Amino acid sequence: MGFDSKATRVALVDDDRFVLQMLVRMLTRLGYSRVASFTNSEQALGHIRANAVDLLFLDINMPHLDGVEFIRQLAGCGFRGSIVVMSGESERLIDSVDRLVASAELDSLGCLPKPFSRRDVQQLLWKYTPGVREAERDARQRLHYGADALRDALKRGELVNHYQPILELATGHVERVETLVRWLHPTDGCVYPDQFLRSAEQCGLLGALTKVVMTNAMKHAREWRSAGHRVRPSINVTMDDISCLHFPDEAEGLAREHGISPADITLEITESQAMEALNPTLDVLSRLRLKRFRLSMDDFGTGHSSLSQLRQLPFDEIKLDRGFVHGAARDGRRRAICAAGLHMARALELDTVAEGIEDAADLEFLKQRGCTFGQGYLIAKPMPAGELIDWLAGSNRGLEAHRQAAGQNSSPA
Repeated sequence: MGFDSKATRVALVDDDRFVLQMLVRMLTRLGYSRVASFTNSEQALGHIRANAVDLLFLDINMPHLDGVEFIRQLAGCGFRGSIVVMSGESERLIDSVDRLVASAELDSLGCLPKPFSRRDVQQLLWKYTPGVREAERDARQRLHYGADALRDALKRGELVNHYQPILELATGHVERVETLVRWLHPTDGCVYPDQFLRSAEQCGLLGALTKVVMTNAMKHAREWRSAGHRVRPSINVTMDDISCLHFPDEAEGLAREHGISPADITLEITESQAMEALNPTLDVLSRLRLKRFRLSMDDFGTGHSSLSQLRQLPFDEIKLDRGFVHGAARDGRRRAICAAGLHMARALELDTVAEGIEDAADLEFLKQRGCTFGQGYLIAKPMPAGELIDWLAGSNRGLEAHRQAAGQNSSPA
C-alpha cells in the first residue's frame, strides 16, 4: 500500500454493533490494528476532537447526531483525515452525502453501501494514502506560479509529459496513452497543471505549452515505435488552439518533423470548449480531420451540448467523464447515464473511452456494454515516458500468459 497500515488511526461510527464487529475484523485482517469503534456519534466526535484520526468510517443514519450534522461538525473542528461514508440508505442519498463531504473541503475516500464485503473495503483502502489530498491542497494554496516563472520553465525544458495507458477493452491491448503535462520544478518537485494553467491562459502561453507537449509526445511515440511498441498518444488541446486557424498546419508540421502519421495522434477537446465558439471550432476541427488527426470529445456529459451540435462536429470518439464511470456498476443513475452515452456513441459510429476506472466491477460493466477503451488507476496510473516501455512489456507478457492459459484450458474441437 506504500504506507504502514499498523500506524493508521481509524475510527468507526455505526449504531449497529454487528456491523462494527464485522468491520473491525475486516480491518484487522487487512493490517489495521489501531481501530476505535463507537455506537454513539457524539462520543465519536469527542474522540476525534481529542485524538488524531487518519481514517473515519461513518454511518450517516445515526440517532441523536446524524451523519450530515457529524460532517458539519468535522469541518468546523478542522478534521484532516479521510472519510468513508457508509449507509443502507438509497444510493442517491449516499451519493449526495459524499458530495457534501467534498463541498465541506473534507477528504472523501469513497462510499460503502450496505451490505458490503471485505473485498469492497479492500478496494477502497487500495486507493488510500494518508495525507496526500491535504498535502496537494496545501501546496496549491501556498504556491502560485506566475507567467514569468512559467516562461522560464518553458525555456529550460522543465515541462515534461507523463502518460496514462488506455486499454482496449475487447482485446486487453494497450496501444494508446493519454498525455499529461507536468512541471519538474527545480525546488518544488512535480507541479501539476492546475497550479500553472491559469497563468498560461491569462498570459497567452497556452499555445507555447501545447507545442511543447505535442513535440514531446511525438518524439516519445517515435522512440516507442523504435522499441517495438506502436503506441498512439492522445493530447489535450485548448480553446486557444482550436480557435487558431493556423493550428491544423502547425500540428501537421510537427507530425511530419517527427515522422509520425497524424492518424496515430488523437487530439482531445473538452465538450464545453467545442461548443464555446462553434464556427471557428468547426473550421479548425474539420481541417484537422482532413489531415487525418483523430478527434476526441473529452469530459462528455459535463457540458451542455445538444445532439444536433455533436452530430455537426467531426469527432471520432467521446470520453465518458469519471463522474459517471466511477461506481457505475453499483449506482443505478451512473449506470443509466453510462449506458445511454455508450448507446448513443454506437448509433453515431463513435468510439468510447471511459475515464476513472478504479474497480473490477466497473470495468466488467463497461466491457459488457461495449465500451471501446478504458483508463484509470485499476489499469495504470500516469507515469513518466521512461517507465512506459517497461510497463508495456510487462503488460504484454501478462496478456500472452493469459492467452496461453486460456488455450491450454480450452477443449479441442
